[in-house]
Amino acid sequence: MKIKKKLSLIDQHDKNGFWGGKFGGSFVPETLKKPIEDLTLVFEKLRKNKNFIKKRDHYFKNYIGSPTSFVKLDNLTDHLNGAQIWTKIVSEANGGAHKIYNATVHALICKSMGKKYIIGDTGAGYAGKMLSMAAKKFGLKCKIFMGAKDIKRQKPNCDAMRKNGAEIIPVYTGSQTLIDAVSECMRYWVSNCDTTHMCVGSTVGPNIFVKICGWSTSQISRELKQQLCEQFGEIPKKMKLYNCVGGGSSSFGFWNEFIKYDKKQIELIGVEAGGPYRSNKHAAPLTNNCKIGILHGAMQYVVQNKDGQIEETESISAGLDYSGVSPLHCYLKDSKRARYVSASDEEALNAYKLVTKFENINPSLEPCHAFAIACKEAKKLSRDTIIIVNSCGDAIKDRDIIKDRLGKRYV
Repeated sequence: MKIKKKLSLIDQHDKNGFWGGKFGGSFVPETLKKPIEDLTLVFEKLRKNKNFIKKRDHYFKNYIGSPTSFVKLDNLTDHLNGAQIWTKIVSEANGGAHKIYNATVHALICKSMGKKYIIGDTGAGYAGKMLSMAAKKFGLKCKIFMGAKDIKRQKPNCDAMRKNGAEIIPVYTGSQTLIDAVSECMRYWVSNCDTTHMCVGSTVGPNIFVKICGWSTSQISRELKQQLCEQFGEIPKKMKLYNCVGGGSSSFGFWNEFIKYDKKQIELIGVEAGGPYRSNKHAAPLTNNCKIGILHGAMQYVVQNKDGQIEETESISAGLDYSGVSPLHCYLKDSKRARYVSASDEEALNAYKLVTKFENINPSLEPCHAFAIACKEAKKLSRDTIIIVNSCGDAIKDRDIIKDRLGKRYV
């Protein structure tokens, strides 16, 4: 499988919506085929419409707050005594995470289609919080589907969703986490697609939702590319981009502009959730050589049991606690353009302690997985290597978990 350098990866699928001939597609009920076809046509027109692009860019700048900062972590770099460690602080975006890009674009699409209702799924609560913010901004009524387990462990974001006027629909089936929230959200859309627009919170689901999310979050890498040229005068010769990977929205957005570069110059490293130390449960299908299956309308690597049934996952990070992964990342793995590893709950917590000790940033537990591997590998690299970690979320939402696991002084 060869990645085409002149075409964005989101468009490098075949006529049936498959990347690399086997990842993605649109495995949906007959009742959803027409709504998905309609949405596909609308999106393809809007993304080429100069007025829509102008409107998107206006809100990215004046509502979301783009561009977010790109800074060197001097203290952490000196402590590790290896590669230079930099970070793109995407958590500076309005609402505290990268999810606001996708939510804003979906709200604009919803308005353009003349619909007044918008629904979405969420795990860590950030996708739900951002969608509730965008819905309020554009005068839409909003429902958020969220696993009951996640509602308990992500109270700050749930409070924010309700404050923004959204209705949270608790999901009690299965593991009561993100996978079940996505399933229930899709079921609701089947019955209400005439009046309601659905926003899938990550680069997962039927082909069109993967494309919309990837197109939206690619703002991160567009900004970073410009910031690198301003900082170094060019794109560095030895660079490594680390990002956590759950569904895969922040990582794809962080990488998109750099996928076309040779991996000897720019290496892409995705870090999945390895789960609790000494546990068989994880949320790392790419790292653990899981088999291909169908989940939420798309072919992808999925955590499964020996009978091919979707297996429950476990992670301290609600945003990474997903049984599957974006078809885009499956393709990047098989094409060997990106490397995937995992970090345990304990490694993520230790990374949080390390980063907050030396630097004035407060990454959520999702990017702490990426920081864990980046810091580990930085020690073995020379100072002329540029490591960049996407700090894609703020730890405000994780305060109860951090307090419970690390103590009050870390909150």
